[in-house]
Amino acid sequence: MTKQIMVGKVPVGGGAPVAIQSMCSTHTDDVEATVQQILRLEAAGCEIIRVAVPNMAAAHAVGKIKERIHIPLVVDIHFDYRLALEAIAAGADKVRINPGNIGGEDRVKAVADACRAKNIPIRIGVNGGSLEKELLAKYGKVCPEALVESAFGHIKLLNKFDFDDICVSLKSSSVPLTMAAYQLMHEKSDYPLHLGVTEAGTPTMGVIKSAIGIGGLLALGIGDTLRVTLTADPAEEVVAAKQILQAAGLRQDGPNLISCPTCGRTNIDLIPLANEVERRLKDVTKPITVAVMGCVVNGPGEASAADVGIAGGQGNGILFAHGQVIKTGVPEAQLVDELFREIDRL
Repeated sequence: MTKQIMVGKVPVGGGAPVAIQSMCSTHTDDVEATVQQILRLEAAGCEIIRVAVPNMAAAHAVGKIKERIHIPLVVDIHFDYRLALEAIAAGADKVRINPGNIGGEDRVKAVADACRAKNIPIRIGVNGGSLEKELLAKYGKVCPEALVESAFGHIKLLNKFDFDDICVSLKSSSVPLTMAAYQLMHEKSDYPLHLGVTEAGTPTMGVIKSAIGIGGLLALGIGDTLRVTLTADPAEEVVAAKQILQAAGLRQDGPNLISCPTCGRTNIDLIPLANEVERRLKDVTKPITVAVMGCVVNGPGEASAADVGIAGGQGNGILFAHGQVIKTGVPEAQLVDELFREIDRL
């Protein structure tokens, strides 16, 4: 089990639930736009939010943003340690830095001292695209061992200044490389790990990459926070993160839909039926499993783990619960309404 840090009021590591993080796409110095986006992400299920701090105007905006949101705020700092100091003073809940790119050791010490004084953790963000030249020369390429060695180099630097309130990420755009790096880090340390496949792409491919990389690690018991990185509205990242956690069996905030892929036994127009059920389930918050199956012969048995479900027949269908038929002869046009009447009763 990893050690636990606190990001604002959200525990990370130490057996705490895996937290969902996203990052604003707004300019941080535009306080109104940033706040509105964060509030929208909160509503979608985001639990930790990160903002870019590329200049002093953005750093000065941190306090104003914090006053109006309800989830912890992480600041993303590159190169200029003074931005970190300003954001920490303004009330940031966590700092994401690469200690190797903010200048000399005195500057790293200044950030570590400021974070320690406010009990703010630091995330060391190792990225395959910005690996140190000496590590590239040593290993000849970006590889798991190089990423992990980079992380430990940064950890050692923070430890030198008596700072160990640390979270680590080791991201790459390669799914196999990312997974191997996190597995190696997990074997070698107990620091909480922030998962992500960086530059995953548009939702079409990005969700698949993230589901394999992040979901695969979560299934192995690795990971304490996560961000799905998509070239899309950040709200889509949050939705995908929730779905990955649900698929990995780590969370069920709402309904889980299972449906069969159809086959030659299907005598009902199953695809639009399943799509309609999925659409209407967006308004359901109960942590239940709902099944939409193609045939009455195998449907109830194959979906016996479902709390409730429907299966199609020739022009009509059945309603079942936990594998047992509870209503037969339901006209196809009424199946979805009948299903949701049963869901309301649960």
